[in-house]
Amino acid sequence: MTDRKSELETLKADLEARLNRYHAHQHREDGPLEKDFEEQATQTQNDEVVDSLENEAREELAQVSHALQRIEEGAGDECETCGEAIDPRRLQVLPYTTVCVNCAAD
Repeated sequence: MTDRKSELETLKADLEARLNRYHAHQHREDGPLEKDFEEQATQTQNDEVVDSLENEAREELAQVSHALQRIEEGAGDECETCGEAIDPRRLQVLPYTTVCVNCAAD
């Protein structure tokens, strides 16, 4: 359990750092848009990609935080839907999961 908690805390820190980089990019902390129109178009396309990556990171961070909360509550290895134990192999692959494979399939 401690290995999983440690892994989740590392993943959480990584996601938070990633979100900070995305935030810096979106707020043009490295400088304004280029004056060249074609370069502006490329930068705008990059912004859309960064927005998508940011959304994915936020969703994953929410899952990681939820899993850490369940570990703190002593229920980290139990499916939050059916209450059965989550297969340890599933937890190795998806350390932030909070449901067993059967409930995830439903």
